[in-house]
Amino acid sequence: MDHFQLKNGILHAEDIPLTQIANEVGTPVYVYSRATLERHARVFREGLKDAGDIHLAFAVKANPNLAVLRILANQGYGADVVSGGEMQRALAAGMKAEDIVFSGVGKSREELALGLDKGIGQFNLESEEEGEMLSEIAAARGVKASATLRVNPDVDAGTHAKISTGKKENKFGVAIDVAPDIYARLSQLPGLDLRGAAVHIGSQLQRLEPLEKCYARMGELIAELRNAGHVVTHVDLGGGLGVPYKPEDNPPSPAEYGAMVARVTRGWDVTLMFEPGRVIAGNSGVMITKVIRIKPGVNSDFVIIDAAMNDLMRPAIYDAWHHFEAVEPSGETMVASIVGPICESSDIFAKERVVDRVETDDLGIFRTAGAYGATMANTYNSRPLVPEVLVDGDRYAVVAERIDPATIMAAEHVPDWLK
Repeated sequence: MDHFQLKNGILHAEDIPLTQIANEVGTPVYVYSRATLERHARVFREGLKDAGDIHLAFAVKANPNLAVLRILANQGYGADVVSGGEMQRALAAGMKAEDIVFSGVGKSREELALGLDKGIGQFNLESEEEGEMLSEIAAARGVKASATLRVNPDVDAGTHAKISTGKKENKFGVAIDVAPDIYARLSQLPGLDLRGAAVHIGSQLQRLEPLEKCYARMGELIAELRNAGHVVTHVDLGGGLGVPYKPEDNPPSPAEYGAMVARVTRGWDVTLMFEPGRVIAGNSGVMITKVIRIKPGVNSDFVIIDAAMNDLMRPAIYDAWHHFEAVEPSGETMVASIVGPICESSDIFAKERVVDRVETDDLGIFRTAGAYGATMANTYNSRPLVPEVLVDGDRYAVVAERIDPATIMAAEHVPDWLK
């Protein structure tokens, strides 16, 4: 459930008509619903009520907006970060350092040091070399870094190839068959408190079977590590639950996921850690756009809008579906391709799709844009950087300003020897 509903013929975000935001802030613009974010955060936690001791860390890469992170911090969520910049954002938003988990395959020496200096709760190590580097930095500071070893279980998540992370050819983690030997060596290093294992096989999963297969393999690894004399107190099970982009999508619910987790992990006697991102933020946001004009086409009309692939990248890079709706629907439909103004054939959001009928200057939205939307936006074609708005009941605030081309140009410099 989300809080973007028709009221008196106009789509609203909670109690604010989207026409008001479009008129006052301009388009394109992302709009997030506080009530939806909070509801999804609660539902995910409630789904894991039978899983024992749990730790929830929101995947900041899904939506790093400070206001969004503050809402989740207030819901008791920590942060799963993959860069020093995301770590700084999580801390600035009020998330506790001890609740931050640092993931990612390419943590630099400087980022590892930053995590130690900030006192973050856990590093998920992606290689033996990374563990050695972290140990060296921590030992020089006279501290021990709490860490887990991320393993690659060679499980196909059954999702898009570009967001699959758990197959043997993917760059993430160490192969599960060599993990015990690497774990043994890392556990002897002076600067590490190696306390468990981590895994994450991909994003936008539509079935529980790949996750269950992965977790069963993790259970076998835990037993092997303990039989070798290692203490295992934490296991990070990652994230990846899918959300419905199309009306017919039916991904597993948090309750279904939680029941599977409780069953598969029974007897592990560990703190289970989770990194939800899209499942919390995805349906909490929409992007509003305005129709520039309707251009006749050979197979169908082109609805040319003022949002472009630089504002919402997922359709261009993943062929991803985002449901398009009119903000003031007439009840009529049309077959059209929804396209942006960028000079790329990939700047297309929907191809010959049945959509609400729209005309020049009408407003429309793309749903399920709260995750991997604004965070992936850029300024290609020297376009402004898209703004973000947060709605709370009958009030709203701009939580990320539109950054225009002049501001971006001000950060560039022509050297004197070219003048």
